[in-house]
Amino acid sequence: MRERSGTVAYEGSSGGWGSLRGIGETMLRQAATPAALDTLRRQNKAGGFMCTSCAWGKPKHPHAFEFCENGAKATLWELTSRRCGPDFFVRHSVTALRGWSDHDLEHQGRLTHPMRYDAASDRYLPCGWDEAFQAIGRELRALPPKSSVFYASGRASLETSYLYALFARLHGHNNLPDSSNMCHETTSVALARLIGSPVGTCVMDDFAQCDAIFFFGQNTGTNSPRFLHLLQEAVERGCKVVTFNPIREKGLTEFVNPQRPTQMLGAGATRISDQYLQVRPGGDIAAIMGLCKVVLAADAQRGGTVLDHGFIAEHCTGFEAFRAQAAATPWSSIERESGLSQADLEAAAGVFLAAKRVIGVYGMGLTQHVHGFENIAMLVNLLLLRGHIGRPGAGICPVRGHSNVQGQRTVGIAEKPELVPLDKLAEQFGFDPPRETGLTTVEVCEGLLDGSVRAFLGLGGNFLRAIPDQARLEPAWERLQLTVQIATKLNRTHLFNGRVAYLLPCLGRSEEDLQQSGPQTVTVEDSFSHIHASLGHRRPASPQLRSELAIVAGIAKATLAPNARLRWDDWTADYGLVRDLIAETYPEQFARMNARIFETGGFYRGNSARERVWQTESGRAAFTAPAMLAATDVPDDNGRYRLITLRSNDQFNTTVYGYSDRLRGIEGKRDVVLMNPADIRRAGLAAGQRVALLGDAADGRARRVDALEVVPFDLPQGSIAGYYPELNPLIALDHHDRESKTPAAKAVPVRIAAAG
Repeated sequence: MRERSGTVAYEGSSGGWGSLRGIGETMLRQAATPAALDTLRRQNKAGGFMCTSCAWGKPKHPHAFEFCENGAKATLWELTSRRCGPDFFVRHSVTALRGWSDHDLEHQGRLTHPMRYDAASDRYLPCGWDEAFQAIGRELRALPPKSSVFYASGRASLETSYLYALFARLHGHNNLPDSSNMCHETTSVALARLIGSPVGTCVMDDFAQCDAIFFFGQNTGTNSPRFLHLLQEAVERGCKVVTFNPIREKGLTEFVNPQRPTQMLGAGATRISDQYLQVRPGGDIAAIMGLCKVVLAADAQRGGTVLDHGFIAEHCTGFEAFRAQAAATPWSSIERESGLSQADLEAAAGVFLAAKRVIGVYGMGLTQHVHGFENIAMLVNLLLLRGHIGRPGAGICPVRGHSNVQGQRTVGIAEKPELVPLDKLAEQFGFDPPRETGLTTVEVCEGLLDGSVRAFLGLGGNFLRAIPDQARLEPAWERLQLTVQIATKLNRTHLFNGRVAYLLPCLGRSEEDLQQSGPQTVTVEDSFSHIHASLGHRRPASPQLRSELAIVAGIAKATLAPNARLRWDDWTADYGLVRDLIAETYPEQFARMNARIFETGGFYRGNSARERVWQTESGRAAFTAPAMLAATDVPDDNGRYRLITLRSNDQFNTTVYGYSDRLRGIEGKRDVVLMNPADIRRAGLAAGQRVALLGDAADGRARRVDALEVVPFDLPQGSIAGYYPELNPLIALDHHDRESKTPAAKAVPVRIAAAG
């Protein structure tokens, strides 16, 4: 760490020796056995297991080590030699554990036994599997089906996810929110409406052909580090990278490849971004409008030779209205809302104009806004202008988070019944599936507050820690009749229980899943819509563990009335039978699934928009004219800041591996607020001072996080940043994208007060 221009910064590059050191430190802390190294050797390769961290693609020709720093940490975290068994809960009450940090809870190690919560002693007590299944089934049958919620975190396999969704509908509801509701649901809603596909159109090979890559709100170095290899190769062959992000993230400035000995020995880092524009949080609509303005003007000046007019005429709607709005939008408004100069945007547009094939990459910096839909729509507008969707080397590329979060939606975990072939399910299993729309994550929270949600089943994840408005939701959680958590490690959600509560430990994906027919393979879908087989080899952390699929099947069998078509025991014995069901339900995407899962690089399930078949209402791709230039609905005000919540380099979602945010130069702490030095001076503060952040939502509710250390950092004035999930209590439940209800965690209105 060093201070540059009065701000904290990291002196090195992303990757390099720092990443190896980070992996080594995690391995030591988790006391992982040498066998963990063999698991890493097989990670993301044929015959091995697919990483449980991010959903980045798995190449046809893998590197010698096809894992990144965060992927290795996730594996070592799972393969820890530490154990959290019944003896731990003898020593610690559940209430006392609420004072522990996220890191310290998970650091206790792998859960080893099924447990039920005993309110009288305030402790988890061991129980039998059959006891748990029968008690859960009894409680579910006693409640109205639509008062139950079946949540999925994004890690569970396609096979488990398919059965989980089937179980929910057989039980009588579509309450199937998953972690995408908190991150990329905006993508699913926006892209489906605009181009007819709820997922990105790119495949991995496109990055070997593109001439320019435009990044918006995606932190590659921390969230998807294996992507850096493709970026490095693209840059070295002449591809230009332009990045829009409020924070200068190391992964998109420079990279030292740990698998290149010459770079590791000092040959110099690869510069990634040619231009790096620090847009205001919520300023992307305006920034992209500026790019479009330049492109449209160039087309007019060059006699109509810039835009792909043939593509627009044949494949698009709404172009004339969008062109008129772009022409009518003044540069002064664009500069004010984006925080960028016209000259900088013209320079960025110059890269776009010079490129024949452009990929637009984005992350939660676009999706987690009140007008996140419009953020994505503007990026679609930009790409459509020159036909950069539906051809090789071009397209739109949302970088998804958890390893199978996209795949879960593909096989039926969805609250929207129109996304699921319900008639086909009715034919297969002989029942009448519910047709009512289920609950999103935000609606689940509303149901907790008003009492309409009575039961919660969590297939992985840390739901109560990941949601907004935690201080309001934690007391409501304890009014639930039933809570069931399927997990590998202890987390904060497990410390808030319904009247009947079970904590059920499951196998990790890296562990051998041995069922009646032999070792089982599971499958996952990556961000490029490719399906990969995953085979665990490690000895399970405890002989008491069961697979996620076996647990779901066990609960379903104990809950539902007998039905000869529901072969829960057979499906548990042989996951190949579940894949046959998936292929029957989704024949166009999963035909011959069992025969294809071991294809090198995964098998592609297809994407209509990539073929320029637009499954939209109009049958065409849609230009849209945004009604606003700011993605936030909170106006600027004296003393009000736009808070960005973010992850550290030592973290994946709510899992905190340690306290080293190396790539930002912050070590040993998470209780920080990052501020521009000019804002620090203007507020009369000083570096190192402790302050409180106060929520400044329109509902007037008191929201406060105390004792945060002021850290001077390079980000736009009027913006501050701090860590997720610690700052989630500042986000109002109704502060979400208007179309998808994705929580708007990237421009949260807050004020600064003296520490309490």
